[in-house]
Amino acid sequence: MAALTLPTPHPTTTAAPSPRLGPATLLAAVAPVTWGTTYAVTTEWLPPDRPLLAATVRALPAGLLLVAVGRRLPRGSWWGKAAVLGVLNIGAFFALLFVAAYRLPGGVAAVLGAAQPLLVAVLAVPLLGQRLQPRTLLLGALGVGGVALIVLSGPVTLDPVGIAAGLAGTACMGTGVVLTKRWGRPVPVLAFTGWQLTAGGLLLLPLALLVEGLPTALTGTEAGGLLYLITVNTALAYALWLRGIGTLPADRISFLGLLSPVVAATVGWLLLGEVLTAPQLAGMAVALSCVVLAQRAGRH
Repeated sequence: MAALTLPTPHPTTTAAPSPRLGPATLLAAVAPVTWGTTYAVTTEWLPPDRPLLAATVRALPAGLLLVAVGRRLPRGSWWGKAAVLGVLNIGAFFALLFVAAYRLPGGVAAVLGAAQPLLVAVLAVPLLGQRLQPRTLLLGALGVGGVALIVLSGPVTLDPVGIAAGLAGTACMGTGVVLTKRWGRPVPVLAFTGWQLTAGGLLLLPLALLVEGLPTALTGTEAGGLLYLITVNTALAYALWLRGIGTLPADRISFLGLLSPVVAATVGWLLLGEVLTAPQLAGMAVALSCVVLAQRAGRH
């Protein structure tokens, strides 16, 4: 860590929407697309029954790597802000997602996560000074419905603790998006991403060791799965996601999260032999339409 240097002071930036919104949107969309592969990678390539360990390995090594590459440390108030964003976007979000996944059917947890555009739209009113748009609320509700068609099948058992954890996780991520937009980014995106991943990983590390412990050994497949999560699924994905938050309006980028369940269902069909039903296909069409319409609405 001796090679790390403090950034030269310059104003915190809150970027206005870029004129090149098409490429910016496509780059930001890479993040939820890669996150949509997480379920298949976790079930097929990682050590079983260790989701907290997987989350810690995703966050902490990637964060330390990006801090080293970015060669920047927080200064002043950004020590606190980076910690808050790291807890909201990474640490608390992953931990609550773990609780929801264990206490709820996976589809219910995905539906709760799909409510993030609605939450971001509401939070943007007091924190970003934006108006609450009926069109955004309508698209957000339709997005939740589309995801429900994709992931829900048969009778559903609802656990109050799981519901609370899922909603809290969605609230953490949504609040992190809005606060990142409000506070801006004081350093290049790699260092900024590294701060948050490191803070979140440090929160997750003691939880993973206490609850799950370390595996006795790793196979080549498991090591490859962890390497994918660290590099593509986390370091690259979160760097592009945080870059997108600084470039795109908050409501537009929050709708991109609807791509994750669409990709997860597609990967399950292509690689895991799962069958896509007519309601699932309809839900995918609805979710993708909401994503596209939300991006078009932001242009006007």
